Amino acid sequence: MLKVYKVDAFTSKPFSGNPAGVCILKTPCEEGWMQSVAREMNLSETAFLCQMEDGSFNLRWFTPQSEVDLCGHATLASAFILWDYQYLDKNETARFNTLSGLLKASNQGEWIELDFPLEEAGETNPPKELLDALGVRPKYVGKNRMDYIVEVENEAVLKNLNPDLVLLSKVDTRGVIVTCTSDSKQYDFLSRFFAPRVGIDEDPVTGSAHCCLGPYWMKRLSKKSLTAYQASDRGGVVKVQVRDGRVILGGQAVVIMEGSVLV
Repeated sequence: MLKVYKVDAFTSKPFSGNPAGVCILKTPCEEGWMQSVAREMNLSETAFLCQMEDGSFNLRWFTPQSEVDLCGHATLASAFILWDYQYLDKNETARFNTLSGLLKASNQGEWIELDFPLEEAGETNPPKELLDALGVRPKYVGKNRMDYIVEVENEAVLKNLNPDLVLLSKVDTRGVIVTCTSDSKQYDFLSRFFAPRVGIDEDPVTGSAHCCLGPYWMKRLSKKSLTAYQASDRGGVVKVQVRDGRVILGGQAVVIMEGSVLV
């Protein structure tokens, strides 16, 4: 019997932000089993953690369809569980061994800070399928190792976006970040994230996308500290800094459910 939790990440309010599954393993488990659990959880990502002898945790993330290299909200959810359920003391740094290298999380009171890799994008010529699927005239298109990033004209364009997800799933990339500056002084920029190719039509709040959005908007807005809002139906807030070649993501989380995996 293994403990499993459902956590809403990048929010302080239940039933908003991005829900993630967190499964605490006693020993490493077979990949096919983890994929089956993730499919059963049917959330955008489920995290699987197994503590090592040195106190760090091996961490893997699965969508209902496949394993992914980097996931912010499920890492935030995992760190929250480790402290809230006393797997770690709150003054301990959570260290995660992942497909994207060593990631760290620190408890900052009401907020959690994630130390993530910088995933800067370079400007590129977009494939026709991308622009046809989005149906927008972009101000900028870039690409990093995982995603396309598309800046659109304003908040109205972003919020009214209704992409052709079937066509978008044919674009050879994990996902597509669409972003713009914010009309509100409360936030510096907004975004939405679509990843139908890996089984996620629209992700509610995408921490890993902000590893790209952070350096992008830092340069354009000439600011070292940014507050972002991901404008999905559920919505969520991400604080972003670029520090020493890394991206520091700040977020909150709340536990919605806890239970056990019996199989």
